[in-house]
Amino acid sequence: MSGTSDPRLYQRGPLRTIWPSPAGPARRRSAAKADPEYGVPAVPSWREVDWPSVTHQAEIAGRPVNYVSLGEGHETVVFVHGLGGSWQNWLENIPAIAASGRRAIALDLPGFGRSPMPAEPISITLFAHTVDALCDQLGLGPVHVVGNSMGGFTAAETAIRHPGRVTTLTLVDAAGITSREIAKNPVAQHFAVTVLGGNGAATATNSEGTPRALTMMRRPAGIHAAMAIVARHPTRLARDLLGEQLQSLGSAGFMPAMEAIFHYDFVERLPEIGCPTLIVQGEKDLLVPLGDAYEFERLIPKSTVLTFADTGHVPMMERPAAFNAALLEFVGAEAAPHEPTAEDSPILADGRA
Repeated sequence: MSGTSDPRLYQRGPLRTIWPSPAGPARRRSAAKADPEYGVPAVPSWREVDWPSVTHQAEIAGRPVNYVSLGEGHETVVFVHGLGGSWQNWLENIPAIAASGRRAIALDLPGFGRSPMPAEPISITLFAHTVDALCDQLGLGPVHVVGNSMGGFTAAETAIRHPGRVTTLTLVDAAGITSREIAKNPVAQHFAVTVLGGNGAATATNSEGTPRALTMMRRPAGIHAAMAIVARHPTRLARDLLGEQLQSLGSAGFMPAMEAIFHYDFVERLPEIGCPTLIVQGEKDLLVPLGDAYEFERLIPKSTVLTFADTGHVPMMERPAAFNAALLEFVGAEAAPHEPTAEDSPILADGRA
């Protein structure tokens, strides 16, 4: 266990308005110095699951929505992916939830993965309505909602718009705080689109017709170049896991969803969230600054922050064992205390991993 290694919550100086995270990218060779727990696969393994047999589609607002459902139990955990992602973002986490005696559901948001574009324009509110409607269609009551990045934005919006649906809320490197400032700064917006809008590059092919992203993933240098913006040490992650993350490359919803993130502001409504909330943050996230986690904590009444040192934007993939342990502890608690004690909650009380 280690404390907050970077005391800066936001970038300093004029760069803060363009790229607010104070974290810098890791060098490829630094992966060899990462601690032994980084990138270790979770148990049980997602590779042992017959995923086609648990993959389904539901019709919501006249369009199919793709989702997986694994496990059974009185409680359900719903996972919501981020921008450019798909349900496969949660491969390291779904089996652990199912093994705990709960049902785990992860969906492809409209316009991503195997879910086609929605009939209505993409928005964060539309995504939240989709999560709620899917739960309705599956006959679920209140559920535990977990979201990463844009999925965290969506999960929080679900708790605001559909408060009866969300038992607990887990925000993993969630967008929605500094992302709202980008729309106010044309330079920042152009920079973000240039850096994040790799949709065209991702779908581009080489002379043999192979997607360029797949070609890059054949060598460590390519893996680092392609994935270092989201994972701190991508070469430490299993290649088959990284390969599964490419399932959503070229999704039609990418650019509309990016616009939706930049142009929606729900900060004033965050105090309306009444359910216990766990805010998980990688300290070295290049996309969402550490300060955003503490701002979420300040604004959401019953919330606590758990940070992971030497971790980027996707802690659930970078440190799945520790992430799963914290999530199961959180959803299993009768109530999530605002200031946990070590006796009540050793992982959450420490506030770091």
